[in-house]
Amino acid sequence: MSESLNRLVALLKEHTPLSRHSHHSKPWWTPHLTILPGEYHKATRAARKHDTPHMREVAGTSKAGYFKAIKATKNKHWSSFLLAATPQTLWTAKRFAYRRAQPRFPSLPGAETPLQMNTVLVDHFFPPKEPCSPPPRLWPHRSAPPLTVDETAVALSKWCPTSAPGPDGIPYSTWKQVNKINLSILLQILSPLVRLGYHPASLKSSNGVELDKLGKPSYGSPSSFRIIVLIRTFSKILERIIAARLLTAARLRGLLHPNQCGSLPGLSTYDACLTLTNDVQSLQRPRLNVSSLFLDLKAGFDNVDNSTLAPILREGGIPTYLVSWVSSFLGERSCTLVFQGAPGTPSPVNVGVPQGSPISLLLFLLYVAPLHFRIPRC
Repeated sequence: MSESLNRLVALLKEHTPLSRHSHHSKPWWTPHLTILPGEYHKATRAARKHDTPHMREVAGTSKAGYFKAIKATKNKHWSSFLLAATPQTLWTAKRFAYRRAQPRFPSLPGAETPLQMNTVLVDHFFPPKEPCSPPPRLWPHRSAPPLTVDETAVALSKWCPTSAPGPDGIPYSTWKQVNKINLSILLQILSPLVRLGYHPASLKSSNGVELDKLGKPSYGSPSSFRIIVLIRTFSKILERIIAARLLTAARLRGLLHPNQCGSLPGLSTYDACLTLTNDVQSLQRPRLNVSSLFLDLKAGFDNVDNSTLAPILREGGIPTYLVSWVSSFLGERSCTLVFQGAPGTPSPVNVGVPQGSPISLLLFLLYVAPLHFRIPRC
């Protein structure tokens, strides 16, 4: 019997793969801590077998020593991590020190049922607006450059395979694998949409995830929450391609103000700070008084109007196929709010650009570009 059991154990060890622990799992663990659990469990079993005051004291001392050693090792590892912190790991340390609070569930006045809550949130984030005019007849734009394999490859390389997908549930890893197997599949599907300047209605539906804003004194108003839109991953591939082309055209035609530093490739908030510092110092040299005015645009993405943006692009010299695609992309959209108990009914969205789209930020910058003006010196 023992021989058969030993043979079975040997077979299990031979054919059972061992789990490989990630190096991120318990990085504070030490060889000394590996010994302590055995001693702790051994003392506990002895105390249960010989229930005497001495054995119970030994078991309690072993247990206290085990957890005290864990706490001391964790503190030592945390101190070493902070001492060796770099600009790359600084935000990781902040995330460990200040953990995110649990998400808050909306508790809105006058909304007692999930259906009423859905209505209140939809009316706040997607206010009703007059329906857009019917889309024009589709014509191929001969000026549209043909789509290339490099454009689709670059668009796919920007995405993380673990990013949250949209209503279809298809992750980016699927499209990356499709493009790896056959480079012409995505090219043949996306090329007609670029040439026609058209975004199909099947790609305009999205999910809106409700997230609370940190640091709000009260969460009884819809303004204390934000809606993050999860768009279909296939749609985002086309959106990133159009965004790259639109950015190039906007820069060539001077539609983006030079003072716009953030949210653009190659420019950051650091450049904006240097520009402001240079302007202030250059005006202070001749002993002039300098004042700075800072504005915060509230709900900027939610108020981008398609009927206003299209003429801005058209009069700015943007190619016709890009203007047509932007108008098609922003028109006749729908969003389904996602929260606990949500009814799951799609709501029409006739205004704004979806947060979470790779082209939304660029469209917003083009929309507010006329706000950049220089105050005359006096």
